[in-house]
Amino acid sequence: MLQKANLPSLLLCMALAGYGMEAQAKSIAAVKEQVMATERAFARSMADRDQPKFAAFISAEAVFFSGDHARRGKPKIVAAWLPFFKGPQAPFSWEPATVEVLDSGKLALSSGPVRDPAGKLIGTFTSIWRLEAPDTWRIVFDKGNDVCGP
Repeated sequence: MLQKANLPSLLLCMALAGYGMEAQAKSIAAVKEQVMATERAFARSMADRDQPKFAAFISAEAVFFSGDHARRGKPKIVAAWLPFFKGPQAPFSWEPATVEVLDSGKLALSSGPVRDPAGKLIGTFTSIWRLEAPDTWRIVFDKGNDVCGP
């Protein structure tokens, strides 16, 4: 049986636990927004034809998939993507539609549509982001997929 003297302590602990959960939810929401903004900036680097900025978002040990082939390491990924930066217009664009973050706030998934220059949906992407330094998210995995037919 609960003693009266312990009741205020119990209520205080419950209130603080609830506050902690609310603070964590707000924190996760803020981290999701940070990853969403990072993904948008990454996509903007392609639209702006800024290959060095694009490369800055890629982790040194990243793996990018191209079909069934995996490219490992930033130098190989940057070299493989260099042709996409030729010409005045980007050959495709993307934007995040979904972002999820681990409770630790250190790993996130983003996904969304990929469109051709006319705006036609041509695929989807999924990227895994890792917090590598304070306020510095970098992609560690990236994979594009074709659009499924109706």
